[in-house]
Amino acid sequence: MKVVVAASQSGGHINPGIAIANKIKEENPDADITFIGTKRGLENDLVPRAGYKLETIEAYGIERHLSFENIKKMFKTLKGYGTAKKLIKKINPDIVIGTGGFICGPVLLAASKKHIPTMLHESNAFPGVTVKMLAKYVDTILIGFEDARKKIHHAKNIVLTGNPTKFKNVNLLDEEKKEIRIEKGLDPNKTLILAFGGSQGAKPINEALTGIVEKKLNKDYQILWSAGPSQYDVFKEKLKENNIDIEKLENVKVVPYIYDMEKVMQASDLIVCRSGAMTITEVSIAGKPAIFVPLSFAAENHQEYNAKVLADIGAAKIIHDNEINGESLNKLIEETIQDKNKLIEMGKNATQIVMQNVEDKIYDELKKLLNKR
Repeated sequence: MKVVVAASQSGGHINPGIAIANKIKEENPDADITFIGTKRGLENDLVPRAGYKLETIEAYGIERHLSFENIKKMFKTLKGYGTAKKLIKKINPDIVIGTGGFICGPVLLAASKKHIPTMLHESNAFPGVTVKMLAKYVDTILIGFEDARKKIHHAKNIVLTGNPTKFKNVNLLDEEKKEIRIEKGLDPNKTLILAFGGSQGAKPINEALTGIVEKKLNKDYQILWSAGPSQYDVFKEKLKENNIDIEKLENVKVVPYIYDMEKVMQASDLIVCRSGAMTITEVSIAGKPAIFVPLSFAAENHQEYNAKVLADIGAAKIIHDNEINGESLNKLIEETIQDKNKLIEMGKNATQIVMQNVEDKIYDELKKLLNKR
């Protein structure tokens, strides 16, 4: 079996593609899988690290206004479409799968024109422009959230599968959770807030946490704060200007990145984070209450729609970039953690959207398409 996976830009697009590729390899060890991406995104690190081949083309997101820069991007993307056609002809795949990013446009369109079976996975509750554009061309669209179905028109086939992820619910015992807290230099018994902003951090969240730290507002809770590799030193210096040593904060542990997120989520009482599709999926699998801070300039405002999936079932609260600061975030945290039973109930509510056997469902749809060929 020859498979092409189109995925680019962020981990939220690339990791689902890798999860699907891993499932294909599990079922078909001899499968020949090639990823197509760009030279600019995280695919250049994540795909080779996962052990897969990566081909690259030029592709850009087109903004909805006329400018010289936008026109240049349009021409480069058209050139990328030509390159995609040549790659599809050379590889001659049995199926082409897209998992996100503007790379999906030229690659899946090229495959569709050659009558190769195509499958597109949309992880967000609000589908992006590329998905809407490709809807009438691809054979099957897989969705991570049911909310996405009503926003996709002219599709041949839409199937709810959930979002593929390597993230699992590790079901830690209370003693194990305490051990993790101690490992991280935290109090094993004090209410723990886990705060992060995606793989690179989020400036509004980091600035609000800085406000909490500077004024020592977190008397009733402790924070494990992942500032992001690119922002850790920035906020370390910012705190230093106010004579605050980031290594000696009271009730706060700041790190550039958290590598054991499955365990750390389980050891936490409340999560403060962005609301990308994969983060929503992981929070729900962990069964944790959350305060979401949607990325304000995300395409189609999709992070707001993602956050509402959990907020609407009483599993999360939302605060926006233009509302968040030290005082407002602290107030919302304190309001949320004051009722322990309510906090537990929110966590249980989060598990309502968890989809089981996601990779199996996706693989079943893949087999259906191949059997039709």
